[in-house]
Amino acid sequence: MPILHRTLPLAAALGLGLAGPAAAQGVLRIGMTASDIPLTTGQADNGGEGMRFTGYTAYDALINWDLSRSDRASELTPGLATSWKADPNDTKKWIFTLREGVTFHDGSRFNADAVVWNLDKLLKNDAPHFDPRQSAQGRIRIPSVASYRALDPMTIEITTKTPDATLPFQIAWILMSSPANWEKQGRSWDAVAKAPSGTGPWKITAFVPRERAELVPNAAYWDKGRVPKLDKLVLVPLPEANARVAALRSGQVDWIEAPAPDALPSLKSAGFKIVTNLYPHNWTWHLSRTETSPWNDIRIRKAANLAVDREGLKEFLGGLAVPAEGFMTPGHPWFGTPTFKLAYDPEAAKALLKEAGYGPQKPVSTKILISASGSGQMQPLPMNEFVQQSLAEVGIKVDFEVVEWNTLINIWRAGAKSDTSRGATGMNYSYLIQDPFTAFIRHAQCNLAAPNGTNWGHYCDPAMDKLLDGIRSTFDPEAQRAVLRKVHEKFVDDALFLMVTHDVNPRAMSPKVKGFVQAQSWFQNFSSITMDK
Repeated sequence: MPILHRTLPLAAALGLGLAGPAAAQGVLRIGMTASDIPLTTGQADNGGEGMRFTGYTAYDALINWDLSRSDRASELTPGLATSWKADPNDTKKWIFTLREGVTFHDGSRFNADAVVWNLDKLLKNDAPHFDPRQSAQGRIRIPSVASYRALDPMTIEITTKTPDATLPFQIAWILMSSPANWEKQGRSWDAVAKAPSGTGPWKITAFVPRERAELVPNAAYWDKGRVPKLDKLVLVPLPEANARVAALRSGQVDWIEAPAPDALPSLKSAGFKIVTNLYPHNWTWHLSRTETSPWNDIRIRKAANLAVDREGLKEFLGGLAVPAEGFMTPGHPWFGTPTFKLAYDPEAAKALLKEAGYGPQKPVSTKILISASGSGQMQPLPMNEFVQQSLAEVGIKVDFEVVEWNTLINIWRAGAKSDTSRGATGMNYSYLIQDPFTAFIRHAQCNLAAPNGTNWGHYCDPAMDKLLDGIRSTFDPEAQRAVLRKVHEKFVDDALFLMVTHDVNPRAMSPKVKGFVQAQSWFQNFSSITMDK
């Protein structure tokens, strides 16, 4: 199936009031890859980009990410909780001490009752404020949580189903919205979306679906070092790379995510800045392991991984990629020593396919779901065409079905056995790999097969489950890293994914943009940015 290219009218994509050169001092306008403004009620949709722009801007978690540095991977840091620890007598119980004196944007107070309320909105289906849309984003992030309760106004206890050393990473995904604001907005999440209230450094003051969102500084933010310097931040959905580049060139936006690679030389020569950094990302094909999938044969999985010219793809992307050597980035502390090497070796790929009973007269056939844009998806249409051609040359015939990014996310959550997967035996999905749960556990644990979790392909291996249980039950960091290395070795040696490349998170921006530090994270800090006149 050919890939369909669509171009939106630029004026429509930019939204009301944004066409033209009205660049006020202190206003930063960003062209996102999403086709819509991510959910604004607390648990953002649209993947990591949603959390970047309408999640960690307007909201905080109990545990935040340190986004202040570019020279090392982001680490967990206190957020609305000042400290947390597992009970040494019962490691299923975690105690979180909350930050005093924090208020939501509407002026109401943050406390332990607010934490319970926010967990209920995701996990308690019969709660009056339960929100299916936010639950779809947040419930899968905290599969370990069994129960929770307020011990006193500023202390919360969370109990896990089994001992789980990865709970802090899970809790960092759960953002706190205001219970009082939900009441004020008539107990309607649709109304809250237009007038949201979090505790974050930014306040969302305008929201027009598919057109724009506007954010202004929260002068009362509890971390004074992160009170924004800008007057306003404007978010514009521009899902097509060429439309983003055109908007940047014309001065309609000041910053774009994922610029088209072929536009980079001319953007640089015109004085625009190209900012990159390695971050915890991979660009994969997630392979179905359902009963009729061709990917159940390890020889076919390895053949596909040997068929892709990753260095050629890097050149095709203007150098803005790091060829995959595994699921994790090269040199990562969890990389270990896999025995299967992701070399470009089409002859070895053909030999494996022949051994599996396939050849030029009998190619392997697979249908892959892909998106036209999306958070972390890089340049998905031309990149998938590149991979499609590589696989065709060794005897793997690929048909694509193109769906919108948020639709692809929903299909991913539903799983390969769901009718929504449309008979596909794989999907192109870019993954955040910054913590043990998001990197490994959610993809590979048997009991997290969709719809219970995001093990989309329904992969299940008792030996892998034993390793994953070892991650969760190992509270000593160095001992846990040893288990993580074994997990990654198995990911690579069993060729569980088609592992293609890692993004360097390119952004193109006006030279007027000052003070941005690109963190090694899917999330970024916009508080330090200023705009020159």
